[in-house]
Amino acid sequence: MGTGIAIWQVIILTIYSMYQIMDELTLQTSLSQPIWAGIIAGLVMGDLKTGLVIGGSLQLTVLGVGTFGGASKIDANSGTVMATAFAIGTGMNGQVAVAALGVPVASLMIQTDIVARFANTFFQHRIDKMIEEENYKGIERNYLYGYLPWTLSRGIPVFLALAFGGPFVRTAVDYMNTNLAWLSNGLATAGALLPAVGFAILLRYLPVKKHWPYLILGFVITALLSTLYGNVSLLGTTIAGIDSKFTTAFAGLPMLGIALIGFALAAMQYGRTVKEQQVAAAKPAASATDSNEQDGEIHGDEL
Repeated sequence: MGTGIAIWQVIILTIYSMYQIMDELTLQTSLSQPIWAGIIAGLVMGDLKTGLVIGGSLQLTVLGVGTFGGASKIDANSGTVMATAFAIGTGMNGQVAVAALGVPVASLMIQTDIVARFANTFFQHRIDKMIEEENYKGIERNYLYGYLPWTLSRGIPVFLALAFGGPFVRTAVDYMNTNLAWLSNGLATAGALLPAVGFAILLRYLPVKKHWPYLILGFVITALLSTLYGNVSLLGTTIAGIDSKFTTAFAGLPMLGIALIGFALAAMQYGRTVKEQQVAAAKPAASATDSNEQDGEIHGDEL
């Protein structure tokens, strides 16, 4: 296609963009998360690292974003797919792609999400009519027909953008890297700050006041281990510069270790929460309701 994105890549990414909304609404296997969108798009485009960086950035950006009732939220998955594809296909900086493509596209997809919701009501009304007629086969068919507006709401925009938007994006990238270097640098800075915004939104809705010891503990453990591993790596690099026979390589901070520490703390808190709920369930319903209103935390049985 002359844009760095082959037609087979466009087709695979379009199919994935259609699947991810189905997964989010039904199966919920986590393949509809931005990090997975970055992994899949990165593998398809041949640069997994860039896909992980963009997917991880947008995953952190939408950590605290959710929907209630019929509300629509930004489609960070489609934004990740397009940002990753164009970043790899046109050589755009990953952080610039997040700020210039990922977030705007994710926001624009709100409109297609609304269109899909409105179109889906057509099949919902048909199902209502068939329930009265006890037409069970028709109910099943129209339930499956409801996938059409949802999948097309993602597939059509992604396909058109990837198939025909390449030349425009390449021209814009070249122009930004030369005549608008200041804007490119600003967008890169903004893209790097977006994960912090996601964390801020998440902390706004988490019961931080109740579980602040865990927040402090997690921060301190991460900071200590980061400092320790950073200094050890620096020491190894210094020794290697002095003695050519020193070839030992020091690994960086293992994020799996941090994740396991966090998992252990979460498991401990989960066990305490389960016990609290069991005790509350044994009390009169009115007493349990008063307790939930006082601590302000949403428990699993209230969702």
